[in-house]
Amino acid sequence: MRKTKTYLKVKDYSVSGESFQLIKNSTHGYLETVPKPKADKLPNYYKTKDYISHTDAKRNLFEKIYHFVRSTSLRKKLKLINSFNYKRKTLLDIGCGTGDFLKTAQENDWKIVGIEPNEHARKIANSKTNNTVLDSHKIYGLKEHSFNVITLWHVLEHVPNLEEYIGLFKKLLKPDGTLIIAVPNYKSFDAKHYKSYWAAYDAPRHLWHFSRSSISKLFGEASMQVVKTLPMKFDSYYVSLLSEKYQTGRMNIFKAFIVGLLSNLKAKHSNEYSSMIYIIKNE
Repeated sequence: MRKTKTYLKVKDYSVSGESFQLIKNSTHGYLETVPKPKADKLPNYYKTKDYISHTDAKRNLFEKIYHFVRSTSLRKKLKLINSFNYKRKTLLDIGCGTGDFLKTAQENDWKIVGIEPNEHARKIANSKTNNTVLDSHKIYGLKEHSFNVITLWHVLEHVPNLEEYIGLFKKLLKPDGTLIIAVPNYKSFDAKHYKSYWAAYDAPRHLWHFSRSSISKLFGEASMQVVKTLPMKFDSYYVSLLSEKYQTGRMNIFKAFIVGLLSNLKAKHSNEYSSMIYIIKNE
């Protein structure tokens, strides 16, 4: 696919301190992290006690805020998947982290399967869900058209082969099933405000960076349609809090709150929230 010039230069603030470029794909409009770490090197960029989705720790303000937001979000996620009113409630959660969403769904009569590549997070998730979480390579052995709902909560940006995974989602989803994708939005106000310091770029763990139009184009090519979008309003606040740390060396709570609030207020008109949930159906 033809690519244009560098959209932005960013830095890995979490692990390596290395620099990367974000290259805009001129066909679909998403950004790609370059250079992309080789498959055998990529896990090294997750080896930090601060990688929050792989731990249940609450050691500092940011982690406490994250877990507060997560607990609130769990109720909303459950309400969302229940709203589809499937008689057979089968759920695949890809990149399930420490398994809290799966546990919540399981407690509400969903038949669950999780996929999690990180061994430590997978162990925690299995302890919560009666060993329903598999390593990532086992996704290829799952039965075709066996899930009513497939969810990826801030996971699509991590997958190494984007178009291959989109085809896999379509293969695993039942014909009347629903795919739910949640990803950061690089066209949000907070992304534009913090530029290279925007925490949701998170290179090189985030290999891809999406906008609303790029998601529609990508899934449209797989004969899947975005039927609805939903905002993730809390994201602008904790992303801004971490972005402040990257930019200034400290978490400026007041300034982060103002930027997060402005981002949400502006998004009321533009629909460009810091993170978006996409409800996607087969055409």
